[in-house]
Amino acid sequence: MPLKNSLCLLLAATIWGIAFVAQSVGMEYVGPFTFNGVRSLIGAAVLVPVIFLLNRSKDTASTAADSPAAEFPATGAKNADTSSPYKTRDLWIGGIACGIALFAASNFQQFGIKYTTVGKAGFITACYIVIVPIIGFFLKKKCSPFIWAAVVMALIGLYLLCITDGFSIGLGDVLVLVCAFLFSLHILVIDYFSPKTDGVKLSCIQFLVCGILSMIPALVLEHPQISSILTAWLPILYAGIMSCGVAYTLQIVGQKNVNPTVASLILSLESCISVLAGWVILGQKLSAKELLGCVIMFAAIILAQLPEKSSAK
Repeated sequence: MPLKNSLCLLLAATIWGIAFVAQSVGMEYVGPFTFNGVRSLIGAAVLVPVIFLLNRSKDTASTAADSPAAEFPATGAKNADTSSPYKTRDLWIGGIACGIALFAASNFQQFGIKYTTVGKAGFITACYIVIVPIIGFFLKKKCSPFIWAAVVMALIGLYLLCITDGFSIGLGDVLVLVCAFLFSLHILVIDYFSPKTDGVKLSCIQFLVCGILSMIPALVLEHPQISSILTAWLPILYAGIMSCGVAYTLQIVGQKNVNPTVASLILSLESCISVLAGWVILGQKLSAKELLGCVIMFAAIILAQLPEKSSAK
């Protein structure tokens, strides 16, 4: 897979890993639906000027390309083809589908975090690295033996990294397990629509849909107060601007023409990064077992990309 795609997905995983802190702190002031609703609407709002600037840059490039067309026919013809290959219908259908999937997954995760430990939530959420290839298998998406081996290694690494106090199933665990399945669907929906649409516009629409859907139950069930939202301004802004506006857009851009199983493996690094962020920011120490889990996780990511490189030769 291209290095640019890998870096986009890795950066998204880094932002999400740190966002676990913001989600935990923000829940002390506002309810889960309110937190997700406000941060999603902020994410959509942040992307509006980005879309405007990108459209202006495309218009400028189009104008510049028209000038040398007569003097350099070959170059001019190539550059003058600036018409968008994307269909508006695909953009809106994809944005709404991604928004619905994101709404369901993020809210199940937010509620699950209330009733289980962060370590167990991180491990169960990252089970999408197994669910994605299983669903993809039924959708006739092929995975090499190297990728399946990487999935097993990643699961072992996540277990060593996240599970420190035994494994038991409670209400929060069930909610987060449902969240993992829904995030798997979200990854596969993005895999289908991202090559057909503009990534930034698709991301903006999905946040708008997710924000509206989240605010409906928030207003009915949680009755959010402006004062509470303002008190939690820092974690909400981080989750809205960085986690939503930046990271999810990086996911859509990074997943273009990339095997969804490989993408899910890279994105699962958010579990590693969340523990590392706790170590660096909060002063939490890593045990030898947790460090070993990080090493195995990174090895799994490298192994998952080997078939892509060898097949390109």
